[in-house]
Amino acid sequence: MDKVNQPPAGGSGPMRRGTFTDYSLLPTDAPMDMPVQSCEVGPAQPTHDRLTLPRAALLLLTSAATGAFAYQLYQVLSIVHLTVLQGVFLVLCTLCFGWIALGTSSTIIGFAAIMLSGRPKSPRPSAGPAVGVRTALLFPVYQEDAARVAATIEAMVNELTLLGADRQFDVFILSDSRLGESKARELRAVRFLRRRLQGRVPVYYRARTENIGKKAGNIADWVQRFGNAYQSFVILDADSIMSGELLLQLQLDMASNPRLGLLQTVPRLVGAATLFARLQQFAVAYYGPIVAAGFAAWHQESGNYWGHNAIVRTRAFAQAAGLPVLSGRPPFGGHIQSHDFVEAAFLRRIGWEVRMLPRALGSYEGCPPTLVDVAVRDRRWAQGNLQHVRVIGVRYLPWVSRLHLAMGTYAYLASALWALSLIVGIILSLQSAYTLPVYFPETKTLFPIWPVIDPNKALYLFIGTLVMVLLPKTLGIILGLTRLRVPLVRPRLHHFWMGAAIELLFSILIAPILMLTQTRAIIEIVSGKDAGWSLQRREGMTPQARQLLRLHVFHQLLGVVLGIICALASIYVLAWMSPIVLSLVLSFAISFFTSHRPRAWIANALATPETLTPPAVVAATQRALPGWTALLAKKQPEAR
Repeated sequence: MDKVNQPPAGGSGPMRRGTFTDYSLLPTDAPMDMPVQSCEVGPAQPTHDRLTLPRAALLLLTSAATGAFAYQLYQVLSIVHLTVLQGVFLVLCTLCFGWIALGTSSTIIGFAAIMLSGRPKSPRPSAGPAVGVRTALLFPVYQEDAARVAATIEAMVNELTLLGADRQFDVFILSDSRLGESKARELRAVRFLRRRLQGRVPVYYRARTENIGKKAGNIADWVQRFGNAYQSFVILDADSIMSGELLLQLQLDMASNPRLGLLQTVPRLVGAATLFARLQQFAVAYYGPIVAAGFAAWHQESGNYWGHNAIVRTRAFAQAAGLPVLSGRPPFGGHIQSHDFVEAAFLRRIGWEVRMLPRALGSYEGCPPTLVDVAVRDRRWAQGNLQHVRVIGVRYLPWVSRLHLAMGTYAYLASALWALSLIVGIILSLQSAYTLPVYFPETKTLFPIWPVIDPNKALYLFIGTLVMVLLPKTLGIILGLTRLRVPLVRPRLHHFWMGAAIELLFSILIAPILMLTQTRAIIEIVSGKDAGWSLQRREGMTPQARQLLRLHVFHQLLGVVLGIICALASIYVLAWMSPIVLSLVLSFAISFFTSHRPRAWIANALATPETLTPPAVVAATQRALPGWTALLAKKQPEAR
């Protein structure tokens, strides 16, 4: 039940579109059935994914690169004889490289797709709104900044009004907040929004007394109660922003394709203040487009869903996305936590198309401001993605949807495999340095077994691996210079090159830290520790030294121990492992430094097109935010 949304006795009853009171916060119910999906019983006509050219290219490139790596590493480890420990090292390294190869192969396909097409396309506002189509803009919130949400809604509604499409959309703030103070601020924000918008777009508010199913349950509750009044809905996080033109394009695309169940946009990052956030913003701006284009090329009609900045057909979602509750207790049982991947897979299972719109402009979101915030978010995501192990085997899922679920799981397992491969590699190095070789084993042999490692092949392997790791960034730089209009207005070419170098340096330093935080998350999940539902910080604020030390003290100690062990093995092993050792030893300093605002020259180097020329809807949101913050901070009650 909803605690704050019932009209008072003798009130005006349920609110209808165009009538606004402070007593009735929801429209008339329009129920829609949303049955829970069975993992065993599937559709009468299961969906089958075709092996198209982009998908075949992805599988071929990944398999060829991984196979070549495994063969070359086998040749490096032992020309004559492979020990058991070397075999373990070979398997671990191949599994890690296969993940890199998959990502790089996808970006190669994306690069080719972009180069064969034109520049990024702006939305098509000239077509006008879809006639007779109503779309709900859903803002699920959980202890979020009500001022930010209100500023975003006001900016988006103003754009829709200018486009003459305000009568096509309704806004719902769906609160799962637990604190009474948060709910009070949300309620005040809704009342002020209604007065400012003057009835152009209704703003509704629903606060659940029990947040069953978390975000997925929040949205399912809305579908079951109000879904029949809307042909589609757009999911927006508390830091999501979408332009009016893009909202119209999404609405038109949904109306023009009756088989389309979900259309996912690719948000650009905006609003970065800390160095850590600016690094993410730069990477997404210049490396993200080829990643998204690659996904869209081989996902095709069996795409994925990221949980926000997407439009969904209400009827399709109700038919397919009633998620089952997994047997057992969290972290592997209970409500499905990373629900978006599963909802996309279930939509596809019964024949709905799930597509990505990789190059449309007008979709934006924020990003975690610090390494600490990423670690907290990753802990939650890791648990949800590992839950997918229990969903991959659901009957009648198309193979591309199963691949999405497997990739989500492997994204976190890869960190643990990388950490394990480093441990085995160091043991091999120590074994080589301090163990006398056995030239004549117990088995009979005419010739001695020489413990030989081919240095030339090792060098070729290193160069090949480096190429695979850096190729996506290289292609992103080429794309930025040729197609994405790198900001050269002032001129800024030297800033762009400097920004690429800074981003590369910090990505090398941060990767080992994330490897360990994700590995720790995997260990906690396997041991049965539940992540719960942690709050997500949107604003940049330097964590306290105690909080940083708690996160990084293990990293620093491990870095020192690792450096000593590598030095005992050989100076060459220490040189090889130096980026990882340096990253761990300096983890506290790296986290502290990147959690602050960067110096001006670094900020200029990491500038993106959205930083230099903020999109109109983003600029309007940022201008309105201080006023909303001050307005909601007032304690006096509003006049009715």
